[in-house]
Amino acid sequence: MRTGKISESILKRSILRLIKTHREEVIKGAEVGGDCAFLSWKDTGGMTGVSTQTITLPVKNATYLAVMAAANNLAASGAEAMAVVLSLILPEAASEDLLKEIMNQAERCCERLHIQIAGGHTEVSPAVRNPVITATALGTVGNDSAQKKGDVSNMDVVLSKWIGLEGTAILALEKEEELARRFPMRLINKAKSCEECLSVASEAAIALKSGVYTMHDVRNGGVFGALWELSQKIGVGLTINLRDIPIRQETVEICEYYDLNPYELLSGGSLLIAAENGKRLVEVLQGEGISASVIGRTNGGNDKVVINRDETRYLTMPAADEIFKISF
Repeated sequence: MRTGKISESILKRSILRLIKTHREEVIKGAEVGGDCAFLSWKDTGGMTGVSTQTITLPVKNATYLAVMAAANNLAASGAEAMAVVLSLILPEAASEDLLKEIMNQAERCCERLHIQIAGGHTEVSPAVRNPVITATALGTVGNDSAQKKGDVSNMDVVLSKWIGLEGTAILALEKEEELARRFPMRLINKAKSCEECLSVASEAAIALKSGVYTMHDVRNGGVFGALWELSQKIGVGLTINLRDIPIRQETVEICEYYDLNPYELLSGGSLLIAAENGKRLVEVLQGEGISASVIGRTNGGNDKVVINRDETRYLTMPAADEIFKISF
């Protein structure tokens, strides 16, 4: 495709035609010559949540991951995603077929989450070697989203599902041939299926109804990075039991193969929740078919401690995600 803004004909056939999921809240969405979307929330007092995520990893499902991550940010903040705006910067070598694949990924994620692509911008630039995908999700903020009262220094820390889901899915998809020389396809397919667990919308909605104190979605820097951010966000220390942090066997195997720390691996699909009664919240989540575990507690200090039997380590500021150690 030519450098610069894509042509109107490509816009129509490879972007607009592929937008099929619609919401009544999107009054004016993506269209030729339209630079702004108009959305109207019903019965919400007009409060809107906005979150942006950019994916630069040169992986096959980058657009799906970008849309999912932006929507998860909203869910963790107590908002329900309704629409997404996409910014796509493609290298000069990109084909129109690639653009269609990007849009099909975005629409697949939108259909799964029941959100609408409301607009965006697409251009070809010599400044990039791989597609740069930015997703901005917009959603309605409900009355349950306000931070609840309670002794924040004496809360249970709950983690939904398992750590490393996003990184595991990426590695299984991108490195299938290489992994197949070491592992049975059954394990690789289970690792790929982690992509089906990446949304945190369901557990976030359940947690809000249960009156939790706050939530934080786990992603860059893995669970260790997210625990640091949660601690900073609410101004408390943490005591975490490493052996209580849930991890799937395929994540363990793949991380060992590539010498990665699974606790610092891209972990979209997990949600950290601070709650007064974590055990009760876990029971509620499990009753809805969502795996969850109490992994520790907050405390009134500043230290963020992770205990593994007789060993103790202190969390530090998040480093670069382990996924960046891999060449794609």
